[in-house]
Amino acid sequence: MSFIDLLIIFGYLIGVTLFGIWFSSRQKTTEHYFVGNRSVPWWAIAMSIVATETSTITFISVPGIAFAKNGNFEFLQVVFGYMVGRIVISLIFIPLYFKGKLQSVYQLLGERFGTKVKMLASALFVTMRNIADGIRLLLTAIVLAAVYTAFQPSVNSDFIIIACVVVLGLVMIIFTYYGGMEAVIWVEVVQLLIYLGGAIAAAVVITSKIEGGLAQAISVGEQFQKFNIIDWGFRQTNYNFPMPFITESYISFSLPFDFTKTFTFWAGLIGGCFLTMSTHGTDQYLVQRYLCTDKPKLAAIALLSSGAVILAQFIGFLFIGVLLFAFYQPFNLPEYATASGAFPFASSDRVFPDFITKHMPSGLSGLVVASIFAAALSSSLNSIAATAVNDLYKPFRPDLDDSHYLRISHLLTLIVGVVQILVALAFMHQERSALDSALSVASLINGPILGVFLIGSFLKKATQTEALTGMIASIAVMAILIYFELVKRFGIYPETTPIAWTWYVLIGSSTTFVIAWFLTLIRNFRKVS
Repeated sequence: MSFIDLLIIFGYLIGVTLFGIWFSSRQKTTEHYFVGNRSVPWWAIAMSIVATETSTITFISVPGIAFAKNGNFEFLQVVFGYMVGRIVISLIFIPLYFKGKLQSVYQLLGERFGTKVKMLASALFVTMRNIADGIRLLLTAIVLAAVYTAFQPSVNSDFIIIACVVVLGLVMIIFTYYGGMEAVIWVEVVQLLIYLGGAIAAAVVITSKIEGGLAQAISVGEQFQKFNIIDWGFRQTNYNFPMPFITESYISFSLPFDFTKTFTFWAGLIGGCFLTMSTHGTDQYLVQRYLCTDKPKLAAIALLSSGAVILAQFIGFLFIGVLLFAFYQPFNLPEYATASGAFPFASSDRVFPDFITKHMPSGLSGLVVASIFAAALSSSLNSIAATAVNDLYKPFRPDLDDSHYLRISHLLTLIVGVVQILVALAFMHQERSALDSALSVASLINGPILGVFLIGSFLKKATQTEALTGMIASIAVMAILIYFELVKRFGIYPETTPIAWTWYVLIGSSTTFVIAWFLTLIRNFRKVS
């Protein structure tokens, strides 16, 4: 890695830090610190939403999806669900967010069901977000360490991982601590431009190195059906689920639809819709961005326009995968006929980094590595602080001066940042189990929380008791699904077939809603009788 590359990378990190500090003079109240005084333009919010959705794993992994053997554009089916989910959120949830001066989305649950439901949802969010973002920090550091050690093989990779975790964590703490949510949004606008610029630069370089250029890449993509988008998923599938604690005992059945495949039309459209409804409609991390404007119409425009950008972005990243496939030409190797996955690479995540480290010219490689940094620096610290202060702290210390809550918010931002760094370091030598843990926690939480929001919107007679019971039942169901996933992954019952993660939020939210609806019916029936 050349001096120019290092200069670009460290220049970016220093610039982000100073940018956050520059916003510090504006953070005089919690309204400024958490929602930017509700004066952020819609287009900046839209760009922030896109940057928040795009992680380092997206930047690195999505090209690998199209590169892999039998890989194609079927991932876009999930993105179609993202678009439908945005429409539902704009119609159902966004109008609710602007009925009061909310700083946390979970305040709606407090108004509808009471403090217990609000605090449970908030506590689940704080727990999940700290674990998930700590692990995202770790995975980003692992990618960056792999890139750096490819340039400098003699350097200890563990040292680079620790250094990346600490440096990225400190940058996030500083610009969020001083600049609040407004700084986070504007930093993400810059991040979006940087990582899209890096991706475009990489695509141009790859194309220039393919004999025959773009036309040849498209021809290869068509030959190997890389541009296929739709998989209806209608096929006879046998399911074998283990009976917990009973050795070699199974529940066996078959269905005409394959619920085990992640990227099918219905899994993408329905599962992607519910996933987006949970992440973009009930997760403080993203909803807080809508609250930074003062009109529901502007928030809806920001959300819907971000969907168009996300669709174009994923098409672009998948196309980079096709370009890499045409460049490396694995199909010309004799082993390709019997190979699987991202052959000749160990995993699909290694394809794009290999090109960056070995084939990108000096300067541009620094830009792409800076793009990887940019995709990692969407800070959740302010969102966690907003939730903790409004939903978990204020109920015990109400009616204090706003300056007191602002001081607590700064303190929590610092503490949460340190916690996420420690989470990353704690899982440093358990990369796969760490990722599994993050997905498990998210699966357990997103569905139950979305379900309780749907209860609040559609079950007008449901009470706190029904809502809490539905959430607990949903968590239990999700825990069972996670159990099936783990026994398959760790080879305890290798014949079992786990359900694809795209269905998890639908299952979790439906369980919450149906249980609450049923209990509400029983209560009303008893009143009548």
